[in-house]
Amino acid sequence: MDNTINPCKAIMKFVVRFADLPLLFVAGPVLANESSSSVNKTTVGQIFDKIEPVTNAGFHGFFQLLGNQPIAFILLALALGTLIGKISFKSISLGSTAGTLLVGVILSMAAEANYGITYSIPGILSSFMLLLFMYALGLKVGPQFFSGLRKGGLAFVGIGLIVWVLNWVICYFGAKLVGLAPGYATGLISGSYTITAILGVGQGALASGAYVPPAGMSIEQVGANMAAAYAISYVLSSVGIIMLIRYLPRIFGHDAVADAKLAEAEYSGGATHPVPGAPGALTIGFSPYDLRAFSVTHKLFVGRNIKQLNTDFPQVPILRVIRDGVVLNPDENPTLNMGDIVTVRANVHDLILKEGELIGAESDDPLARNVPMEVADIHINSHEVSGKTLEDLASHGTGGVEIQALFRAGNELPFGPKSDIRFGDVLRLTGPDTALKAAAKFLGARAILPTMKSEVLYLALAMLVGYLVGIINFTVSGIPFALGTSAGCILAGVGVSYFRSRNPDFGGPVHEGARSFLQDFGLNAFVAVLSANVGPKVVTALGGDTIWWLALIGTIGALLPPFIAFWVGIKFFGVNSVIADGATTGGRNSTPGLNAIIEESQSSVAAVPYPVSYALTTVLALIGGYLSMILS
Repeated sequence: MDNTINPCKAIMKFVVRFADLPLLFVAGPVLANESSSSVNKTTVGQIFDKIEPVTNAGFHGFFQLLGNQPIAFILLALALGTLIGKISFKSISLGSTAGTLLVGVILSMAAEANYGITYSIPGILSSFMLLLFMYALGLKVGPQFFSGLRKGGLAFVGIGLIVWVLNWVICYFGAKLVGLAPGYATGLISGSYTITAILGVGQGALASGAYVPPAGMSIEQVGANMAAAYAISYVLSSVGIIMLIRYLPRIFGHDAVADAKLAEAEYSGGATHPVPGAPGALTIGFSPYDLRAFSVTHKLFVGRNIKQLNTDFPQVPILRVIRDGVVLNPDENPTLNMGDIVTVRANVHDLILKEGELIGAESDDPLARNVPMEVADIHINSHEVSGKTLEDLASHGTGGVEIQALFRAGNELPFGPKSDIRFGDVLRLTGPDTALKAAAKFLGARAILPTMKSEVLYLALAMLVGYLVGIINFTVSGIPFALGTSAGCILAGVGVSYFRSRNPDFGGPVHEGARSFLQDFGLNAFVAVLSANVGPKVVTALGGDTIWWLALIGTIGALLPPFIAFWVGIKFFGVNSVIADGATTGGRNSTPGLNAIIEESQSSVAAVPYPVSYALTTVLALIGGYLSMILS
């Protein structure tokens, strides 16, 4: 008879038993047929014995409901995980992703250990959520990705290699050193690296005969060993890597928020405005230009129409005319009368010192001053305009717009009156909606204005292309190679964002709130589904003496390599701490870790090096997994 205690089941049974405590003082006296003053006459054990059938039935029904309704499980894990993730101790917190993973694993383990309920949520749901996250992330970092390759490609590759080599050495030789049976080393590599495909590579080596188990051990036993090591190390490394990546800059004395701002400036090429299509691009910032209203009293303006005045005074265009409390239609080119109120937009300095003398006394008429301002990106599509200077364009007859930025090939350019514009450039203009649309028509394009609409067409098509590219695979010596659907979708997002920075008409605009929601909800929902499916395997695996070795080796293999790689990155490669952290989490293939440093640094710049080290180590990890199996 096997008297070995499964620590996981013991803990989970205690958790559920501990949940009976709130009912002890409420229901105990009633069930014991005692008054509240004589509870002490009934032993705690007797009360628990009477309460337990009631609470067991309730908990069983609760866990059964979560098993029958996977959506309820996901939403509960998301809600509780987000709540727990916000709790901080001395400025250290789990974050929503690690919190969701922890809650989901505890729920699924408790259901399995206490009631034999095994949760199994279809993987297609978690896969789709992960792909949404990767695409949304790619949208945000697209232009910076290519800049990152040029600036630090070698460092990113070096960091990724360090993570992969150290992980393989620790897991393989660690398993050998403590005498673990065949299969455990491969499972440790797979779980500590959180790459499930490594299990598939290991199983392929068994199925093809590349590895033959020793006498007395079946292929099934080796496979079970892989699964057990994977389950234990996966859970521990998933939570541990999130915490490590989140606080690596702080551990080495760096301010993640401050370093992220420096990295954003470095990888933006010194630009002061977000490129077209980037978050915050269509936001009106500070401007020396402002709206003012004046009452027409000077004879120079009386009796002249708007077009004449805008031609004579192009730097102070008239945007609106109010007569007797009525807004006149500017398209009818009205002639100004004495006492009309006109709205102009110009440099505040000139408005204060000059325009009052030129036009008349300033007015506070709310109707005149209520001219909504917008910001728009306009792609130069007219060859007739190409080659002209900004000074030339100022006389085209559309007044009230201010040039905020000029972009060429996705790069911001300094500009002045003599700066020329070329076909394909992007001008960012601010001004009234009608003026922006008129300017866009003159430039041969349409004004890309902020919108609350969701752009689905490009999202679906780009993700489809990225997904199909990701599933393309080829086999070399029995080892399958593929980019992977996750990498395919993040590169699809990078591609859309990159081309949009050159032409804002391409797939845009995308509301930043919608993009951010896809990023946050997609990853956390993926983690919730993952936790439901992994939890039961942990319960099964957590038995016997090998559990402690698996936990120790798996944790060291998951956390020590990125710690060393990060140190090498900042000390020897001289990489910004947030960028080094992004390369490290890419080398460790940890998407939740990437989200953790994004939250900590309040910036997505850490995602710039992520695809580089991610793609490299994904391939190397599969090769290493195969070798660990045939060398067992």
